[in-house]
Amino acid sequence: MTSERIYSRIAGTGSYLPEKVLTNDDLAKFVDTSDEWIASRTGIRERHVAAEGETTSDLSVHAATRAMEAAGVSAADLDLIIVGTTTPDIIFPSTACLLQARLGANGCGAFDVNAACSGFLYALSIGDKFIRSGDAKTVLVVGAETLTRMVDWSERTTAVLFGDGAGAVVLKADSETGILSTHLHADGAKKELLWNPVGVSAGFRDDQPNAGVRIQMAGSDVFKYAVKALDSVVEETLEANGLDRHDIDWLIPHQANLRIIEATAKRLDMSMDRVIVTVDKHGNTSSGSVPLALDEAVRSGRVQRGQLLLLEAFGGGFTWGSALLRY
Repeated sequence: MTSERIYSRIAGTGSYLPEKVLTNDDLAKFVDTSDEWIASRTGIRERHVAAEGETTSDLSVHAATRAMEAAGVSAADLDLIIVGTTTPDIIFPSTACLLQARLGANGCGAFDVNAACSGFLYALSIGDKFIRSGDAKTVLVVGAETLTRMVDWSERTTAVLFGDGAGAVVLKADSETGILSTHLHADGAKKELLWNPVGVSAGFRDDQPNAGVRIQMAGSDVFKYAVKALDSVVEETLEANGLDRHDIDWLIPHQANLRIIEATAKRLDMSMDRVIVTVDKHGNTSSGSVPLALDEAVRSGRVQRGQLLLLEAFGGGFTWGSALLRY
């Protein structure tokens, strides 16, 4: 007698964006840039910025509540909470613990995952493994960031890119097909191409004593590496599932740069009509990017139950990953 196979299925999605919107024209008032310069290089037109005192856990609460409502679950139903973030409220306790308390989900496991822009996919993969192993039946997975707190507003190459936001999904154990596979990778040797060189143990780098908590990036190098890495993980994902690229109904990519998104779509021979794009309205929200795009696609009616979705992301570390799922 064989036991029934368990899958983790996305039962509900949710998202939240801060009220304040910063357009490219707004940025041009205090940074040497323009709407044309930003849009032509990144595809970004505007981004949301957290209000003073508004934290990553604040954004997470809104996104999580909406996902739970969509899934029809309560705080008492949650077995595990995982938050992907690189901008936690405080060093400890984790943002997931802060979120747990605010949701009233006392007693379940809760922890953060820091994989920069790949954080949500790393967290999703972990949640999937907990459900497949039978250790959890209902898992809340959140990707949330207040990246604008790490932006040097005088540095136009990074100031124009980032925004704040949060997205969430509720995973539930199911006998019906859900997440088919996840694939995670990293290359820590490339850390200085995209990083924040400040920490608790390392402190400030000796050669950059005044760096502060801000994002540093070698844009062209990151672009080249990202395109190659995402090509590779897309191929890996399709091969692992015995699928052809034309089997994919929707590509839901990390929203960092429209040119990277277009390059991945071209590799898949996909029309941009089958790609979810929110980078123009959200900017790069790091861990929040993929779940924000997924929630928008679901709530707009574009993504339908039964469709095959490919999620992918690339971020500092370097980290990158993918998830293939039947929604």
